[in-house]
Amino acid sequence: METQSHSIVPGQIVSLSPLVRRITASNGGIMTGPGTNTYLLGWREVIVIDPGPLDPLHVENIIQAVESGGGSIHSIWVTHTHRDHSPAAAVLSARTGAPCYGAQLPDDGYQDTTFEPSVELFEGLEVTIAEVTLKALHTPGHVDNHYCFFLEQEGLMFVGDHLMEGTTVVIIPPHGVMADYIQSLQKLTGFPMQAIAPGHGHIIEQPIEVVQKTIKHRLARERLVLKKLQQSWQTLDELTRAVYKGLDSRLFRVARLSLQAHLIKLESENCAESDGAEQWRKK
Repeated sequence: METQSHSIVPGQIVSLSPLVRRITASNGGIMTGPGTNTYLLGWREVIVIDPGPLDPLHVENIIQAVESGGGSIHSIWVTHTHRDHSPAAAVLSARTGAPCYGAQLPDDGYQDTTFEPSVELFEGLEVTIAEVTLKALHTPGHVDNHYCFFLEQEGLMFVGDHLMEGTTVVIIPPHGVMADYIQSLQKLTGFPMQAIAPGHGHIIEQPIEVVQKTIKHRLARERLVLKKLQQSWQTLDELTRAVYKGLDSRLFRVARLSLQAHLIKLESENCAESDGAEQWRKK
């Protein structure tokens, strides 16, 4: 489906299959990799998945790609409302009249508060247009309003930030829940996936194997957290340094958030306890 030896170039239209094209926004960085992937499904009537950050050039690239292929935008689907995935939705909808499909969430400091869905997503929602049938799966974990979208015709799963090429995603409490994340990963294995289209990076082949490997990685991380927990109180910072040895300092904040999510899961399982502030210990 895609040769991963080629670098992802922002603004470039890449045909991934007969029904799917990708345009990547120019918001690359340590958290977004090459940038946010926007996917175009179909040709005559086009579904846009994750229009990305509020970048006028990226919005123009999306519109031009659709129109140059002789199509029009049928609808705009948003996997979740983090600010690198959904802010362009309102502008793209206003420009084209296309409705937005998505789910809102109270702002926790990370949400795109401009996003207002025309159609509220729900588990099992299915839309069929000219060439494609797209189905919504509620996959909380990374954040509670996260959805993945399954393209039936090609067995392609669009996963937003549920999975990333070559790395793990951050889980940010309180709307990010580690137990939900692992359960949502397990849910994906019930679908006949041929490949995974992530919000950042290249197409992921061998999808079931990658999902299972990700689950094992998270559970192994959890066992390490349990091993590092002691009877005496430890701060979240101390635990993060102990668990994430040799971590790039630029990633300390996000690692700390994911570790907190692990600890909250362990607390719910009666394996750890918190002092209600920043300290944790084995229970």
